[in-house]
Amino acid sequence: MVAGSVEVMHINSRVNGIQNHNGMEEKLDELRRVLGKAEGDLLRIVGVGAGAWGSVFAALLQDGYGQFRDKVQIRIWRRPGRSVDRVTAEHLFEVINSREDVLRRLIRRCAYLKYVEARLGERTLYADEILKDGFCLNMIDTPLCPLKVVTNLQEAVWDADIVVNGLPSTETREVFEEISKYWKERISVPIIISLAKGIEAALETVPHIITPTQMINRATRVPIDNILYLGGPNIASEIYNKEYANARICGAEKWRKPLAKFLRQPHFIVWDNSDLVTHEVMGGLKNVYAIGAGMVAALTNESATSKSVYFAHCTSEMIFITHLLAEEPEKLAGPLLADTYVTLLKGRNAWYGQMIAKGELSLDMGDSISGKGMIQGVSAVGAFYELLSQPSLSVPHPEENKAVAPVELCPILKTLYKILIKREQKPQAILQALRDETLNDPRDRIEIAQTHAFYRPSLLGHP
Repeated sequence: MVAGSVEVMHINSRVNGIQNHNGMEEKLDELRRVLGKAEGDLLRIVGVGAGAWGSVFAALLQDGYGQFRDKVQIRIWRRPGRSVDRVTAEHLFEVINSREDVLRRLIRRCAYLKYVEARLGERTLYADEILKDGFCLNMIDTPLCPLKVVTNLQEAVWDADIVVNGLPSTETREVFEEISKYWKERISVPIIISLAKGIEAALETVPHIITPTQMINRATRVPIDNILYLGGPNIASEIYNKEYANARICGAEKWRKPLAKFLRQPHFIVWDNSDLVTHEVMGGLKNVYAIGAGMVAALTNESATSKSVYFAHCTSEMIFITHLLAEEPEKLAGPLLADTYVTLLKGRNAWYGQMIAKGELSLDMGDSISGKGMIQGVSAVGAFYELLSQPSLSVPHPEENKAVAPVELCPILKTLYKILIKREQKPQAILQALRDETLNDPRDRIEIAQTHAFYRPSLLGHP
């Protein structure tokens, strides 16, 4: 979710990770009551995965509730052994020395010397090591509060009451299959909040989408009512720096309403919604088109006109796709466009598109980028294309008197697939697609979606 370097312009009310706790203890006590926690029994919350958003989410909880050590324990798991390269260590040293509050904190914790040694090349730092001091490897420019880091997955999750999935969608299934081994003897059922935005396509029998919450449900057998999705139009570093933001937590009413209240802060408003899977899928869809937006921006020297042409076409394709996925797609228009807008402005998927178009990154480098994390839009391009190419989902063509696969009415998605997945075309093909004289008016695509019965409940696994 984070693109580029975000310079911290102000600290607001946070000083060394401490902020105003008015009303926080009451909210904690209320959630403990809902969960049936007895006096002296810690509420155990663990984040799984330490990318930008996962780390910020854990840090927000630590800032808000970490002082109540007799009531709650907040920890984050990440894999051990990831070293910090010399260039990153040098930049990290600069960040530390530019922030007096961070510098003083490290000196007070006797942790400053190792950063000096790493700067001089006399020591190797590790990602889990610096995370304990509040530095996320994917977001070095935004220091967080110190975090309790665990590198043993079994130790992290075996007795957790709330597990926050901060993993990329491409890693979610594998890690939660491992977690399920540690939960075989559990009596209580944990609550899982997934932050992952991405999908997989299942093409056998009835083509349908598989979302991270569904992956978790199948891997762990935790009931779907205990699995929620949280997402919204936000940039992780800006949320931690107290820029006003909002998000939705989606899932069963029993848990989403108390969790929305627990997670809400003055600068981070959390609404709740019952539509779990659709919001989750929309979070993955906008990443697809953000990559193309980055390419257009780079190839046209940030031309506002070209970017607006692209925006018109990509939003019309997204609206078209939502009509296939949702019975009442109009309800998704606002959240989807807001999430798309912020991702196009500052998201890492748009940044990735820019770097690919400029030649500063190569597709051969993969979609896990140092300092950025997983570019989830790449796998989502493949999943949406493969799914919408299925003949069983055919829709009427607006000009030709025949049925076609839905992807045939999505030229931007088709072009991104040829660039990123098949590698048959160069990034310049995205501009050629926009300039194609046979390209329909974006309005026509929306009108087609609105005037035909396109809804395919099977795509989201509904009967």
